[in-house]
Amino acid sequence: MKNQSKMFTIGLVSAWYSSNIGVLLLNKYLLSNYGFKYPIFLTMCHMTACSLLSYIAIAWMKMVPMQTIRSRVQFFKITTLSLVFCVSVVFGNISLRYLPVSFNQAVGATTPFFTAVFAYLMTLKREGWLTYITLVPVVTGVIIASGGEPSFHLFGFIMCISATAARALKSVLQGILLSSEGEKLNSMNLLLYMAPIAVVFLLPATLIMEENVVGITLALARDDVKIIWYLLFNSALAYFVNLTNFLVTKHTSALTLQVWHASAF
Repeated sequence: MKNQSKMFTIGLVSAWYSSNIGVLLLNKYLLSNYGFKYPIFLTMCHMTACSLLSYIAIAWMKMVPMQTIRSRVQFFKITTLSLVFCVSVVFGNISLRYLPVSFNQAVGATTPFFTAVFAYLMTLKREGWLTYITLVPVVTGVIIASGGEPSFHLFGFIMCISATAARALKSVLQGILLSSEGEKLNSMNLLLYMAPIAVVFLLPATLIMEENVVGITLALARDDVKIIWYLLFNSALAYFVNLTNFLVTKHTSALTLQVWHASAF
């Protein structure tokens, strides 16, 4: 039984790694190489896909039972998670416009440090001293790498480190929502409720900060229809990333998730 559980967790982590790398590379291609410079709209496409696919999986395909939000406090926590998630993804996508993927991931390796800090502040959960000590070289390495990075861009770096901290906070929050007795939601239901709230946050930001992005996208599609397929595939893959992210957090912990994420790059 333990071996089956271990293999299931390894499979989840592998699926999460693969889809995460795919989304990252496609985001970089769209935002930098292709010239689609609309990170907020791209994130909104991701969350719209998460909303639709989560509803199809739960309401139509009945892959898991639909759960309801039980209290205003629980709704507030989900809303906070959605907002933090929006910040982490939008800032991360913005940073990809200014920084290479390799340096972006090097900065992302500090996520376990922020996760450990937030976990202690929010849950008073302490890790062993050895865990904290092992995080010091990671942070030190990023500081050294920042000084020697030929493509260093200050604004891009600020966006990247902010996205990293927000991603760590999101991991701790989702760990609480996936494991707290009385407020526990399974991974699919958490994504079902979180994604539409994220769209509500992202829609006005898109309309204000990326004016006429829908018209621009349609104009691009008339010249090159591949942009539509890129966005559809990218959004569907983002759903898989978020779902496997929640599942890995549920079966391990927020800090473990981020340590694995950091060690992969």
